[in-house]
Amino acid sequence: MNPHQAYYDAVTKMEEAGVDSEFIQGWQSGYWLNPEREEQRITDAYKAGYEKGKEKDPTGFEAWVKK
Repeated sequence: MNPHQAYYDAVTKMEEAGVDSEFIQGWQSGYWLNPEREEQRITDAYKAGYEKGKEKDPTGFEAWVKK
């Protein structure tokens, strides 16, 4: 699968599920191996997303769905 399509599909799935935007932003940054945010701006959701994104793992976001 095209990596851009995999990225798009994962982000779309997270957005449709109502995942915390901090997690999604972290996942996106990690996926493209961007530097992490400044320490004072890192949240638990962002950090979790960043780690999953670095692994290009589109799963495990369920804990970050906003209720």
